[in-house]
Amino acid sequence: MSRKNKIAAFIMLLLGVGIFAWELRNTNIRHLVHQFNQINWWWILVGMLMMFGSWLVETVIVQVFLKQEHEQLLFREAVRVPLVEQLFNAITPFSTGGQPAQLFALMQSGIEGGRASSVLLMKFVVYQFMVLVNFILTIAVGFHYIADQLGPLKWFIIFGMVIHVTVIAGLLLVMYRYGFTKRLVAIAMVPVGWILGQKRRHEIGARAEEKIDTFYQESLHLKREKKKVIRASILTLVQLLMYYSVPYFVLLALHVQHVDFLRVLVMHVMIVMIVSLFPIPGGSGGAEYSFSQIFSTFMPHPAQLVLAMLLWRLLTYYLGMICGVVAVGFQPHHGKQLKDKKQIS
Repeated sequence: MSRKNKIAAFIMLLLGVGIFAWELRNTNIRHLVHQFNQINWWWILVGMLMMFGSWLVETVIVQVFLKQEHEQLLFREAVRVPLVEQLFNAITPFSTGGQPAQLFALMQSGIEGGRASSVLLMKFVVYQFMVLVNFILTIAVGFHYIADQLGPLKWFIIFGMVIHVTVIAGLLLVMYRYGFTKRLVAIAMVPVGWILGQKRRHEIGARAEEKIDTFYQESLHLKREKKKVIRASILTLVQLLMYYSVPYFVLLALHVQHVDFLRVLVMHVMIVMIVSLFPIPGGSGGAEYSFSQIFSTFMPHPAQLVLAMLLWRLLTYYLGMICGVVAVGFQPHHGKQLKDKKQIS
């Protein structure tokens, strides 16, 4: 890790401590200690295993996309990719650092840059589609569970869905209406020239066209690799289900009564959608506020709610940062990461 990344990680840890200190301002410490002593740590272990499981499934997804007729990235090399992604997603605004970090991790393992970029782009497209599918399914099946308690948060959820649909629509346009998309971007650049000037317009337009061209070329791989895409899509659904289920086990650990798995799943999907809109790394502040608003009906006791929030963030956010730091510290075995399947057998 660079000095800059270490500072960013330290700042995020300090920010997390500050947020929880603020949440504790009106909490009876004796009640908090009592709740802590009552925790069933076996359920916390299950929640931790769900997080590890989601990263292991993502590791398999990386292997699926990289697999060729006589080659496959070894598991010990592939598992670094999702863990490094967790760290850099956690310390960069809007999780923008995850993609470059994964690319670097793959190239460290000896994967050629162009191929690594192609794999990560396919993985990104599949992930975005499955996030949207999950969101639509949970809205259709369980939105009525929490509609009354969302309040102003429902506008964040709607805005988040609009952004995801827009991203997916843009990806589909490039994949299937390449020429039309380029004309659309050219038209969109006209008002940019009015505001920023023609020189700036040409610079932005050139970068946009380059990204469109790159994605279109890589999208051809998606169309040719249908079996891989289908398999990766199913695995991504499993990965997301494991991640979304973590708060359920936190509530069980705190002996919360009448916990409904589907309802908790829907709540967590909504929170993730809201958090994705906050520019602060990890959605810090927004994540805690959303959790407290949405899960307050389960836990009216302030000490129990704050403790649940802390355990949830430790499992879904800080655990990934810690594992990511460990993954960054392990250097891959150059030249030994790809094996001939015939040699293995």
